Amino acid sequence: MAGAYYQYIVKLLMVGAERVGKTSLLLRFTEGIFSSDQRATIGVEYKTKVTQVCEKAVKLATWDSSGREVYKAVTESYYRGTAGFMLVYDITDEGSFQKIGQMINGIKEAAPHAVLMVVGNKCDLENARVVSAEQGQSFADEHDCKFMETSASDNVNVNEMMMDVAEAIFSKIMQAE
Repeated sequence: MAGAYYQYIVKLLMVGAERVGKTSLLLRFTEGIFSSDQRATIGVEYKTKVTQVCEKAVKLATWDSSGREVYKAVTESYYRGTAGFMLVYDITDEGSFQKIGQMINGIKEAAPHAVLMVVGNKCDLENARVVSAEQGQSFADEHDCKFMETSASDNVNVNEMMMDVAEAIFSKIMQAE
């Protein structure tokens, strides 16, 4: 549907620590590709995809933020006006899980009506797992967020993650109309 007509545009933002796979998830969703040799995102990058959500053509404008601390202020400047956030952590990295805990209050303050999804990425690396799915789900429940585990490399739940967030946002839009 590249270059396709769309009726709505929805701003999404992927946040999380460095090297958790935010860029890989975005490339898998928008272009259907995966590369294990991704360069670090500097500031933010942006990709779009037009898709069907609740029988409407919706352009998902997704921002991929750097996980580097030096770009924290830049990333936070994108919070306002964002309809949906994917808080991404690496299931093999406890520190990346802790980082989403440090980010969530700022996100909720800047975008109180946004849909939030906690995303445990790299579920293909089950043998190296240090953050259980139960921990991720519990955190999501505690903060009134959606939860899903994904793998950009194996294309597990990538489209489902994006569509679940988009459908929840679109449901809010329809209720407001």
